[in-house]
Amino acid sequence: MQEVTVELLTDLAPEVNTTNLLLDRVARGAQRPLFSVQRDGTWNDLSAGDFLIDVKRLAMVLINDGLQPGDKVAIISRTRYEWALAEEAVWFAGGVSVPIYETSSAFQVEWILRDSGARVVFAENHELRATVRQAAAQLGEPVRTHIFEGSDADDTTLIPSAGLHQLMVPADQIDEQLIESRRASMALKDVATMVYTSGTTGRPKGCNMTHSNFAMVAHNLAGNMLEVLGEERRTLMFLPLAHVLARAVQQTCIHGGSVIAHSSSMANLVEDMSAVKPGFLLAVPRVFEKIRTSALATAERGGKADLFLKAEQAAIEVSKIRDARSRGLKARMPLGLRARHAIFSKVLYPKLQAVFGGQCGYAISGASALNPDLAHFFRGAGIQLLEGYGLTETTAPATVNQASRNRVGTVGRPVPGTSIKIADDGEILVKGIGVFASYHNNPAATAEVFDEDGYFKTGDTGVLDDGGFLQVTGRKKELIVTAGGKNVSPGPLEEMVRAGRIVAQCVLAGEQRPFITAMMTLDPEELAVWAKAKGLGAMSLAEAAVDPAVIAEVQGYVDTANLTVSKAESIRKFVVLDEEFTEASGHLTNSLKLKRQSVLEEFEDRVDALYRK
Repeated sequence: MQEVTVELLTDLAPEVNTTNLLLDRVARGAQRPLFSVQRDGTWNDLSAGDFLIDVKRLAMVLINDGLQPGDKVAIISRTRYEWALAEEAVWFAGGVSVPIYETSSAFQVEWILRDSGARVVFAENHELRATVRQAAAQLGEPVRTHIFEGSDADDTTLIPSAGLHQLMVPADQIDEQLIESRRASMALKDVATMVYTSGTTGRPKGCNMTHSNFAMVAHNLAGNMLEVLGEERRTLMFLPLAHVLARAVQQTCIHGGSVIAHSSSMANLVEDMSAVKPGFLLAVPRVFEKIRTSALATAERGGKADLFLKAEQAAIEVSKIRDARSRGLKARMPLGLRARHAIFSKVLYPKLQAVFGGQCGYAISGASALNPDLAHFFRGAGIQLLEGYGLTETTAPATVNQASRNRVGTVGRPVPGTSIKIADDGEILVKGIGVFASYHNNPAATAEVFDEDGYFKTGDTGVLDDGGFLQVTGRKKELIVTAGGKNVSPGPLEEMVRAGRIVAQCVLAGEQRPFITAMMTLDPEELAVWAKAKGLGAMSLAEAAVDPAVIAEVQGYVDTANLTVSKAESIRKFVVLDEEFTEASGHLTNSLKLKRQSVLEEFEDRVDALYRK
């Protein structure tokens, strides 16, 4: 199959916009909860009606400050309730939101302010306000800032509990007629937000995302995922709201009836899941990898590592049989496996489910490839992982697996209103409701990413199976061509090695070389737990990089990965680096994607050494 289209579930009138998602939610039940907000360690529900009032109170501040329809307002903050409040207020005031990652440098902030034209910024705290002011100084133009926590006034004592509420106008000062006029001034075709790409190469480009992108995706994705969202089913949002994926799903939840909580720190994630008890989650593969390895470490400390591995294998086997049956294949469930799985379902799997809060039946995985065995493990243990696919330019979800139609190892079928086509060279092409309008002030770049039929060229390669499910096979520009002429897609192998317990990153090399090599970085947290379980002493990354036991462990991951490919594609040699790849080191983007070319250039000498040996 070379092309698949899923028809629209819902179309919208041209005069509506993203704010109608909230208004419709309020109309269905103003007193019913929309958000769960943490204040002083306690989680409290906030109704849809009360949220709408707060949105209008903050929108009045923007209007009173002189914000005009179409003006840009930037938001730089970790994921939190105030992020959602600020963006909704920008839209109700007729403005355009411009998200900025809180990890951005003043240099990066300055570029986004300059390119977007944003001169009003919501910053999380005084520290980020200082970054914005440094950027404004480089810009040479005044930039008005408001902060989420602390006093909004300059040079005053911090008031940690004050937040935005000290800034917002009283409810009786809302000019309803003015707010409605501003809110309704935006139509589906108008730009709702300007999302800057991660910038793996060159300056980040601002993607003009329209109200149609967000509203149409919300309506059609919600209708496609009814079993997952559920009426008033809770979710915990912890991915960066600066990324389009989290915001697209958040708007889908507003429309779909879910209750949204926010966690701004991965360090508190398990604690927050225990308190919120989400029914479904949006996450990235690394979160599931960490939960799995943490569960194994707990089992090891209790002397039950073998039991955990048997339970894991049983879950994987049961899930694979169910997956085969869903594809119309005959697959027998052995009685012994059925019995083992039943026992583990009573004794061990509930402990894994408890990590997610005890009520999580589904999790949507996006942003990078998910190891199929990891998906099978969680599904067999009672938490169905639904992998999806998309880019910033497609408002994130272009395809996604459904609860009732889930093929592990694929990223699902197109979201309703979307077409997926595979080009002659294997590139994935997308057309539909989520595809962005243009790159801001960059018509040449815009023209470059669309083909003559109006399909967006993703730069990824993939295949469609007989059911229209998409499997992503790699990046078109990342194909490695060895000296022997073998084309190697690095993604699948890297993913398998990265699934190894102590490996954080894996980067393949071999362009015009005689064979494939790899560079590895280690996960310091998992390294410490693993070393202790093995009876080894504490070791630094530099010590671990040359430790025989560590090298042997990583070799095991490599050997397992190599079983899935031909000899010409296999990793023949590798080196363990004595440092981490992070945003701060310049090796990862703000959305935690690897800057492959940057890594290959910086560590070229380490790669050369592998071939000299």
